[in-house]
Amino acid sequence: MNFQRIQKIEDVLYPGRVLIIYGPRRIGKTTMAKNFLNSNKDKKVRYDVGDDLVLRSMFKRQNRAELLQYCLPYEIIVIDEAQMIEDIGIGVKMMIDEYKDKTIILTGSSSFEIMQKVGEPLTGRHFTMTLLPISTKECEGNDFDKKNNLENLLIYGSYPEILSTDDTSIKEKLLGELVSSYLFKDVLSFDKLKSSKLLLDITRCVAFQIGNEVSYNEIANTANCDQKTVKKYLDLLEKTFIIKSVSPYSSNPRSEITQKKKYYFYDLGVRNALIQNLNKLEVRNDFGQLFENFIFMEIFKKNVFSGKLFGIYFWRSKKGEEVDIVIEQDGKLQGYECKWNDTRSKHKFTFLENYKDAQFSVVNKDNFLDFV
Repeated sequence: MNFQRIQKIEDVLYPGRVLIIYGPRRIGKTTMAKNFLNSNKDKKVRYDVGDDLVLRSMFKRQNRAELLQYCLPYEIIVIDEAQMIEDIGIGVKMMIDEYKDKTIILTGSSSFEIMQKVGEPLTGRHFTMTLLPISTKECEGNDFDKKNNLENLLIYGSYPEILSTDDTSIKEKLLGELVSSYLFKDVLSFDKLKSSKLLLDITRCVAFQIGNEVSYNEIANTANCDQKTVKKYLDLLEKTFIIKSVSPYSSNPRSEITQKKKYYFYDLGVRNALIQNLNKLEVRNDFGQLFENFIFMEIFKKNVFSGKLFGIYFWRSKKGEEVDIVIEQDGKLQGYECKWNDTRSKHKFTFLENYKDAQFSVVNKDNFLDFV
């Protein structure tokens, strides 16, 4: 399947501001940065990677003259996997303060780790871009076949290298490599997080519960650990772009559930590989969960692309009435219920009785492109 990224580095550059590109591992951050450098061959450019020991040593010394000399000859500097450099924030601050006309781009696969290292020094001196798995918007205009491509997206996900091949055996191999070699690398790099088995067990528990409110106690019992550990691992999984938490919407806590969260996966191919189920939809019993996860992430990506801030939640009353996705923007509510085949909703009228000015839509496999 062909695709074209909507997000462009050129659109978010600003004089005197460092650009930080976030996103999961293997999502295309390096490709985007190198393509940007290739499109600026008329300028003096430099590309470095955070695992370079010489580069790390230079930033660790924090010698202003040395850092300024490093960037002086170049108009554009890209440092890939910048979270691997301990003192990069202070060093980049020195550079951008001195040379406001230079373009400095950092990439990172862990939002938590890179913001720890650049956050305070670069306050007011940076913009961010979040690069996510490919959206259907980025496939439109490239002969997007709604029926066939939807099933592939629900099973194999939308990482760029997965979409770049039609061979399902290669897709499965790539997903296996991603899950076993790359996915948890950032999480396990944190101190005191050395148990890959426990991390995998907790992630799999969440994978089986997409679309449902998650019980930390239930996961703790299943994974044989305590709730504090579960919450810590889930937080780090979110900060490394593996899962996304969703809170319940409530303007009336007395009648609505406001405690538990839902979790969705940024990529369904990753989720399915984790539970070792890459079977076709016709032999699965979780296609409804997959479709809900897919629609949620497509709406979330749409938000990221637009740059417009809106809250995204789910809604559930104490009586068990539920709306899968609720968006709040400019004081208005929009509810979405995800149904694979159906066009009807059990809880539409209850939701609209509670929120009389809200809008409501049922999203199914035939009309989903109208909403994403």
